[in-house]
Amino acid sequence: MGLGSVIYRKEGHAAIITINRPEKLNALNENVLEDMKASLDQAQADSNVSAVVVTGAGDKAFVAGADIARLSELTVITARDFVERGQALFDRIEKFPKPVIAAINGYALGGGSELAWACHIRIASRNAKFGQPEVNLGVIPGYGGTQRLPRLAGRGIATELIVTGRQIDAETALTMRLVNKVVDMEQLLPAALELVESISQRSPSAVRFALQAIDATAQLPQDEGMKLEAQLFALSCGTADHKEGTTAFLEKRKPVWKGA
Repeated sequence: MGLGSVIYRKEGHAAIITINRPEKLNALNENVLEDMKASLDQAQADSNVSAVVVTGAGDKAFVAGADIARLSELTVITARDFVERGQALFDRIEKFPKPVIAAINGYALGGGSELAWACHIRIASRNAKFGQPEVNLGVIPGYGGTQRLPRLAGRGIATELIVTGRQIDAETALTMRLVNKVVDMEQLLPAALELVESISQRSPSAVRFALQAIDATAQLPQDEGMKLEAQLFALSCGTADHKEGTTAFLEKRKPVWKGA
């Protein structure tokens, strides 16, 4: 299904969201953000979707940043709304109740890197390039890069990448633990879909609770996070999936998940 600047389709238990502006290297603008929001709505409402894969059209770019022509028009007045829209979408991705996997096919620069950092899991093609080059344009990252990148890479590495604007390749990103895996381009989508199918075999309610607990690590001190984990563990024990999972294990059969 095409939404204009985004293509939404299902394959197996995956919802695949493809940013479709290859002539602009899939650069972000307001239309892309709105179409991605609509795609996430659809994926969240579909009980047959176990996880979401986000990628870019073509083999050159995942997302090569924001639309520079649009960026050049921003003023102090309009810039705040511009970045808050992007932040709201990326916050939703980070807190999405189903795993979101970035399949990074080429350049992931500026807003493209920030989109990748917001996803739960990142798989990169060997030609992928990452960077926060905003300082070259006289601005700073605005879609969460100054907040998420330090949590992922550490403050020193994040500061270097942001204030120099330098790019790193996929293997360097892997050594920095910014991506989970690096694969050949032709294996990128299959690797993401294989991961989705693995997720689909697990309890949907347990996955949802786990994502909520993991997300709290960026916001809560460890002792408060432990309290939340205990609360979510207790809630998971009241689900139909808990009953089914333990019963299936004892009966030596595959569970049939209810997702509740």
